[in-house]
Amino acid sequence: MTDSSGGPHPHDVSLETDPKISQTKELRAQHIPDDTPSQPSTVPIPYTMFTRHEKRLLTLLLGLATTTSPLTATIYFPLLPLLRKHFHTSAQKINITLTVYIIFQALSPAIFGPLSDSLGRRPVYLLTLFLFVAGNLGLAVNKHSYAALIALRALQSLGASAAFAVSYGVVADVCVPSERGRMLGPMSMALNLGACVGPIVGGWVAYTSGSYEWVFWVLVIVGAILLLGIGALLPETARSVVGNGSRKEEQSKWEESWYNLCKRWRRHRESSSRSKGEKSSESRDETSSHSFLSRFRVRNPLACLSMIFHLDTFLVLWMHGSFYTVDYSLVAAVPDIYKAIYNFNEIQIGLAYLPRGAGIITGGFCVGKALDHNYKVTAKKIGWTINKVSGDDLINFPIERARSRGSLWLLVVSTATLVGYGWAVSKHVHVSVALILQFVQGFWGTCFYTTYNTLLIDVFPESPSTAAAAASITRCAMAAAGVAILQPLLDVAGRGWYFTMLGLWSGGCGAGAVWLMRKKGMQFRRARMKK
Repeated sequence: MTDSSGGPHPHDVSLETDPKISQTKELRAQHIPDDTPSQPSTVPIPYTMFTRHEKRLLTLLLGLATTTSPLTATIYFPLLPLLRKHFHTSAQKINITLTVYIIFQALSPAIFGPLSDSLGRRPVYLLTLFLFVAGNLGLAVNKHSYAALIALRALQSLGASAAFAVSYGVVADVCVPSERGRMLGPMSMALNLGACVGPIVGGWVAYTSGSYEWVFWVLVIVGAILLLGIGALLPETARSVVGNGSRKEEQSKWEESWYNLCKRWRRHRESSSRSKGEKSSESRDETSSHSFLSRFRVRNPLACLSMIFHLDTFLVLWMHGSFYTVDYSLVAAVPDIYKAIYNFNEIQIGLAYLPRGAGIITGGFCVGKALDHNYKVTAKKIGWTINKVSGDDLINFPIERARSRGSLWLLVVSTATLVGYGWAVSKHVHVSVALILQFVQGFWGTCFYTTYNTLLIDVFPESPSTAAAAASITRCAMAAAGVAILQPLLDVAGRGWYFTMLGLWSGGCGAGAVWLMRKKGMQFRRARMKK
């Protein structure tokens, strides 16, 4: 930086050797334009044409639609004894249905995430919700076939699990980086309602009715309502299809919401030049349909795994996957802990998940505001002017530092929570202590998920759903490994030492990943983009 005479600024001389200030000066220099005459400025192109009202509607639709995955996963756990008894088979064989669900939970985003980046979000959402309804319908009417149970669980997972990746793609489509937290926070709250409701409904069924079929009928009704809601109200948002929303008029009937189709039909009917309008509409639909079919490309579902081998992406995926593993391990241990130590019945075990659910919802509300606040604070520190119209070019912006701000303190809280939880249940302290710690765990768990998923779509702006698919595969693989070693470690080490090791592992490795991300993340990202 120079003063008005062109010489060095007096403060720069005294702070020249401070590496943090040198890095900040470099970032400022990359952002601050020079004062040389330039071409007359033009009106900036807006990042999105979607209005604030439309974004609110999208937040509600996406939040409700993404409940399919956590609701379907958690409602199933209390039904396992009923299924074992009904199909006259062993616990090991029924547990295979859990394994199948996790496998397709990883594969579904890997298939449909990249497809939504090229084909569009709306048709993929409609397809996967249809598969979800079909899978639950089959499970509801299947009475005797164990093989059908396995196949239908796979179909159910395939339809339910893609919503996560597609929804994050929609957020990247319509929100500039500085405002994504505003949409992701409420969406996370709605998303995790399924995780709260599922165990209660499943536990109530297992305790009162002794029958499982109506649970799947409820899921059929939920899926059908979501299918109708998405079909009627969700517009196409994929930037590869509609750009910033300015090309919405070029969409085919496949890609428009049914509400907009009705409005268009009414306009054509009321128009005095109806025949001319209909002709141009038909011509446009033929062209758009051809374009729609040309975009239909099913890519290799494992291609997104290549993202893992980039250093910047690996650090982000590690943070996301490791804390999903922690969360899944704790959730899997809850039934045994509360039944063996506190003598809970099935419905009480279901209710024991509520504090964690409340923590998740609270965390979702807070993390959305924190993400946008951290972005603004980081921009202010480096003298960056936030572009809320066209969106910021993140090549020269330290987005890793912005998103991970505060993560080290959160890691301290997470480690203390896990260690405290392990020894609390091991020493049989009052149940309220364990429930309060589950609330805290739900809070920081959703903070980590939302923060690092947001960072992932920030660093892959051209293929956000593909990036979310990589996160899904990583977290499911890590969670499956964590659950596989859960019981053997509990048997050997006991609950106190198991959760102590889990807390130290996640906290220590997480601290290393965050430190490296903040120091070298931007450098790693630039190196990847140059390849």
